[in-house]
Amino acid sequence: MARNGQINEIDKHSGTILSVRDLSISLHLAASGPPVKVIDSVSFEVGRGEILGIVGESGSGKSVTSQAVLRLLPSPPWNHDGGRVLFEGRDLYSLDGEEMRKVRGKDIAVVLQEPMTSLNPYYTIGEQIEEVLTAHLKIGRKEARARAVEALNEVGVPGATERAGQYPHQLSGGLKQRAMIAAALILRPGLLLADEPTTALDLTIQAQIIELIGRLSKELGMAVVFITHDLALIRGMTSRIAVMYSGYIIESAETQDLFNEPLHPYTRALIDIIPGPEKRQGELGTIPGSVPKPGRRPPGCPFGPRCGSVFDRCGESLPGLKAAAGGRSVRCWLY
Repeated sequence: MARNGQINEIDKHSGTILSVRDLSISLHLAASGPPVKVIDSVSFEVGRGEILGIVGESGSGKSVTSQAVLRLLPSPPWNHDGGRVLFEGRDLYSLDGEEMRKVRGKDIAVVLQEPMTSLNPYYTIGEQIEEVLTAHLKIGRKEARARAVEALNEVGVPGATERAGQYPHQLSGGLKQRAMIAAALILRPGLLLADEPTTALDLTIQAQIIELIGRLSKELGMAVVFITHDLALIRGMTSRIAVMYSGYIIESAETQDLFNEPLHPYTRALIDIIPGPEKRQGELGTIPGSVPKPGRRPPGCPFGPRCGSVFDRCGESLPGLKAAAGGRSVRCWLY
């Protein structure tokens, strides 16, 4: 059921809470000259209580996609070239600025990679969580503080009452990230966008944050889009994974199918470089080359210059995203 009380086509048929359809975003890199396509016809869906992983190297377009979903890209220099972002059946690109501000934080929340760039050093942790509440609810300061402390307790922050009165520099990286998650979840959003939320953390804290997001997703029925460059990190938490490269989704599949039988050469390469007990020291693989920068995509398949399976057609035209067995899709001339 949509929040306005109307059953919409997405809720009625599939329980999908977010549907991104052919989203395209371009960027003006210079004052003169045409804009450069950064995101090209990206489509994906995520259902209630589901965790979708979006994976790719730096420069693949993952973070731009998440910011485009929340309409956080300033225009100019960014342009929305087309496509729809449907949240509970409403196209977010049809909302005015005030309507969109009501959606952010309340219905859709975001957790970013580096909490120090997201937390204001001049305000305590508690004040910053309280601000999320007071921006959307008519409650007093005392109630807001009590709920902020409760939210910190929920995400496993020890001594939550004391921590709420501390400033960001007084907390470790793991505690700051937990505080960010507390602020994101305090209004029980239907969707959480987690953009590289564990990259700056050590392995132990990474595992704790992954477990926390997975548990809260189940308990709250919250959909999660988890963005990362690390396939191994999300293998155990996601139900489906979409692989991005140079602004395109090049493969999408259920998580286990993706690992058991990767179709795209890029996906196979990402899996091959995952460390494992069967790999001896010095055997870790690499993917030669790098993701092309916007405006410098090669003709044809953008992965062609790095691909070990490339053939003539790959350099002539871009393959479409083709349906495969098991509800999968792949963008490759091999199929």
